Amino acid sequence: MIRRNLLTMLGIAAAGIALAAMVAFMHRGGASMHGGSFHKRSGSQTPETNMPFIAPAQPPYSSFVAGAGIVEASSENISIGTPIAGVVAEINAQVGSRVKKGDPLFSIDSRATRAELAVRRAAVQVAEAQCANARSLLDRAASLGDARVISQEELDNRRYALQIAEAQLAQARANVQSTETDLDRMTIRAPMDGEVLQLNTHLGEFAPANDVNPPAILFGDIQTLWIRVDVDEYDAWRVRAGAPAMGFLRGNKDIKKSLQFVRIEPYVVPKRSLTGDSMERVDTRVLQIVYSFRADDLPIHVGQLMDVFIDASQNDLAAARNIRP
Repeated sequence: MIRRNLLTMLGIAAAGIALAAMVAFMHRGGASMHGGSFHKRSGSQTPETNMPFIAPAQPPYSSFVAGAGIVEASSENISIGTPIAGVVAEINAQVGSRVKKGDPLFSIDSRATRAELAVRRAAVQVAEAQCANARSLLDRAASLGDARVISQEELDNRRYALQIAEAQLAQARANVQSTETDLDRMTIRAPMDGEVLQLNTHLGEFAPANDVNPPAILFGDIQTLWIRVDVDEYDAWRVRAGAPAMGFLRGNKDIKKSLQFVRIEPYVVPKRSLTGDSMERVDTRVLQIVYSFRADDLPIHVGQLMDVFIDASQNDLAAARNIRP
């Protein structure tokens, strides 16, 4: 009996040793299967990362207001659509195309409108013939000049018939002009000199006439760029009109531009442009300040966010004077 119990205990111990060895082997294999390098810190293993460090931009002013600014065209970003719904039949510009005012951008299928125009031009010819006939009858009656040959009532009727024929001719010509206007509106043209920033329509697609997002074409003048800076409403009192500012491109603080003041938007709006900061408030309102600059050869593009510092030294000095006892 004692021998049997001893053998049982030895078997249990051997099984425990084998299980511990298996767990240790799996632990080492799991670390190697991840294929990454590890280093020990306080008894734990953490993956080694090679994320580059990007130093943030440093404010160039001793007293400043900071804000995130989004780059836009100096004409503001113009959403171009079509006033008449239809299938896109032709695209005359591509992304990045520089166009002049009035140049065609894209066209809507106009076959039905052209057919209608032909019908209405034929109606003008009919109205012209009817008008000429009414005028001839009136002239013939007026040339008689004898009440015994033609009554005054008949003469008045022929005069009224001519007036009706002339009105019908004017209506037919107006219908032609209306159709020609619709035909011209089916070719969407550039509203000013500028550049195609986005092209969101394609041949054969149906272009609706209502407000769509994204628009068929995003357009703007980018010879000079604007940057719209969001300043928190708590700092809005520190900003004055004409204050100098400096903008830094995100990802490379060495790319910077001195900004020229354009205007302060008088209406404080809810914050829309998010910076991605974990401490960022989204339930606040912002004062928008517009500055301008020329990108020249720098890699600054419409839609980018820049870190902007606005000189607030003058307002801070004025505030200090006002609160001095």
